[in-house]
Amino acid sequence: MGDVLRRWAVWVLVPAVVAGVVSVPAAAPAAPADGVGKLLTEVLDGPDYKHASWGVLVADAKTGETVFARNPDALLTPASVTKLFTCAAALVGVGPDQTVETTVHQRGVVAGGTLKGDLILVAAGDLTLGGRTDKSGKVVFRDKDHTYANSGLMDAELTDTDPLAGLDALAGQVKEAGINQVDGDVLVDDRLFARARGSGSGPDVVSPIVVNDNVIDVVVEPGAKTGDPAKVITRPATGFYQMDVLVTTGDAGATPDLQVLPVGPNQFAVRGRVPKGGKPLVRIYPVEEPALFARALFVEALRRCGVKATAAVLRPTAVSLPERGGYDKLPKVAAFTSPPLKDAVAVTLKVSHNLYASTLPCLVAAATGERTAEAGLREERKILKELGVDVGAVSFGGGAGGAAADHVSARATVQLLRGMAKRPEWEAYEAGLPVLGVDGTLAETVKADSPAKGKVRAKTGTLVWYDAANDRFLLKSKALAGVMTTKAGTKLHLAMFVNNVPLPKGTTTSREGKMLGRLCEILYENGP
Repeated sequence: MGDVLRRWAVWVLVPAVVAGVVSVPAAAPAAPADGVGKLLTEVLDGPDYKHASWGVLVADAKTGETVFARNPDALLTPASVTKLFTCAAALVGVGPDQTVETTVHQRGVVAGGTLKGDLILVAAGDLTLGGRTDKSGKVVFRDKDHTYANSGLMDAELTDTDPLAGLDALAGQVKEAGINQVDGDVLVDDRLFARARGSGSGPDVVSPIVVNDNVIDVVVEPGAKTGDPAKVITRPATGFYQMDVLVTTGDAGATPDLQVLPVGPNQFAVRGRVPKGGKPLVRIYPVEEPALFARALFVEALRRCGVKATAAVLRPTAVSLPERGGYDKLPKVAAFTSPPLKDAVAVTLKVSHNLYASTLPCLVAAATGERTAEAGLREERKILKELGVDVGAVSFGGGAGGAAADHVSARATVQLLRGMAKRPEWEAYEAGLPVLGVDGTLAETVKADSPAKGKVRAKTGTLVWYDAANDRFLLKSKALAGVMTTKAGTKLHLAMFVNNVPLPKGTTTSREGKMLGRLCEILYENGP
């Protein structure tokens, strides 16, 4: 469920990058009539897929020899398997060990501990800003990420980390630099790249400043008895937003009914009912202005650290920023270094993080001196071509997999895997993939005793639209692509896409997730 991209209305087309045409390899042979091919074909030709379109390619990772194929050159909707391409381009174009430094500069003179001027935090594209780093220094995730909490993921979880760790560290350094009071303003410079919109569930404002994934977590705990008001808190706590709450406690075992509703700028309401005896539930309020959000949190962090910041939390005064690139002339009073990019890529792949994936093309662009997501996608095309991907068989309008332009073939996806396997970035790339039956979006795809458990590392994809005419869902795409090792010890590259599956009323996308898990089991047990 973690990679579900929901669409309820007509798509708005975004600028797409449709790669140029190169020579296409000869078509793979049809599935064999017996053995593993017969078993796979029985699933693909099942009655649930009468109206569906399949694109499948399974190949020997060492030799490239086809093990099974079904329409491998068809352009199909990949959903979040798009992130395989996005993350590959980021690892190659930016580097798995690349870090960035978020800095704070003073503009003005410090006298007697008072800054007669402004503090400016310069965003550098740090996707986590310390907010996913645990006490041991490791970047962590939960299989059911909080950014999907409003998308039907009733049991979304929070990491046991401090979302304000980076800002608190910067504020502490400002204090250590001898600044006890700021008489000017506190500003955030978010000009590293142009603001954009992502595609998919969760926060979608793409910005070089990211704090707590640019959401307010709303945590709702039921009361002791039916009818009691529920306890509602936010993470992080901040005066930047105003929350209006009316949530009651229902009977034990009842289905939760909980909504977070925007009611005005920086204002939201929480309404509904949660069952008695249940665990706390998480919902989110996506931030519309990440720079203002980060600025408010930084002002509050300064005050917690003993720096009297006179700036208003809600909005800065009409103070202009320095020229871009002019910060070498302003004293640097604080700096926070991000984890290596491979850690953010791992979170992106493991939980199918839409915001991170939408931001990665912007970081690829910034690495080449460009400033737009479109420029990053054009650079991605160059990287994919160098990796040996048929760039005529891919089309991307964003990095997350929810854009209408996003289409790939199974063959292009296997080419990507094969090309990355030859690169030094492969270790970080493969390590970031969810493991079948173990973690991320594949944690619950197979049963605990599945023979294929732990044998598959792959990216999942799910895109579902609401079919109002029939009051059901249309599964636009369910997808899986990655690597696996068969029972016989053969390593395989695989890409499996099924598009346009009408789901009977009451049926969820997990049915097709488990079906793809079954295909992996068949390959594991009967493959070469």
